[in-house]
Amino acid sequence: MPGLVLQVLPRADENPARLGFTVTKKVGNAVVRNRTRRRLREAARLLLREMPVTGADLVLVGRDKTRSRRFALLVEDLRQALARAGLPATPAP
Repeated sequence: MPGLVLQVLPRADENPARLGFTVTKKVGNAVVRNRTRRRLREAARLLLREMPVTGADLVLVGRDKTRSRRFALLVEDLRQALARAGLPATPAP
């Protein structure tokens, strides 16, 4: 996806997904990296509240385009990455 990279490790349980976030120094200084990480965290929070994922560990990798991408597009990038990974994202009741 243009705004992020998603890495998935399936688990053999049905517990909620565990999340990890990483942004390398190539993206910018500490302030820029933290802002990028916060954008990823908020996108994941909004999307996973709407469509919980279970039985996987997820790592979201921030890229240079993550910080300049419109937030709605960033959320859609995450939605598409989850679908492409074949995760059982089901709408919350």
